[in-house]
Amino acid sequence: MNSTTPPPGEPIPTTTRRTRWQEAGQSGNYGKRFADLISAGEDVDGEARLADTLLPRGARVLDAGAGMGRVAAALLRRGHDVVAIEPDPALVHQARETYPGLAIEERDILDLSPDDGPFDLVVCVGNVIVFLAEDTERRALGAMRDVLGENGRILVGFHLQDPPPHARTYPAEEFEADLAAAGLRVDLRAGTYQLHPANDTYGVWVLSRAQA
Repeated sequence: MNSTTPPPGEPIPTTTRRTRWQEAGQSGNYGKRFADLISAGEDVDGEARLADTLLPRGARVLDAGAGMGRVAAALLRRGHDVVAIEPDPALVHQARETYPGLAIEERDILDLSPDDGPFDLVVCVGNVIVFLAEDTERRALGAMRDVLGENGRILVGFHLQDPPPHARTYPAEEFEADLAAAGLRVDLRAGTYQLHPANDTYGVWVLSRAQA
């Protein structure tokens, strides 16, 4: 996101607000943690396995807020056509170094336009939603909705309790109200990427366009 500050006395537009992720300044720690997990041979594909079950073979997927690229790369290995976007330049660099075959752009969710679609699935996991800039959640959800194909869906997951430092607490009820306002409906809610029952700790949603 552009972090240019407007002249004194003028309100800060939502397009220029710093994200909670920028405020946290922790991309280095995040990137190192996952690099260490991958080097140790740990399983980091849980979200990608669920995403893959939602798709036909060779589907077109957008990873919105791809981080260091682990989910997007896992879906690419499964034969999908994957586009990844990530606004943090350090994580984009790490993704390109770690997964040379992955197409990843330094870009924010709010910069998406309908012309970027259509996608069979938009993946937005790993607490991306709770690190957005304040009061941009509905706009981000609407931007992801607008790139969906006719039968496209969105996979979202984030901590409902004890979010990471600088991330917001986003109650499930408030999130689902924002979904409805953004023209989305809930097709499924679970508590893990293995589809355990919904709970108050972690939320996983499969979404689609609301019926007109």
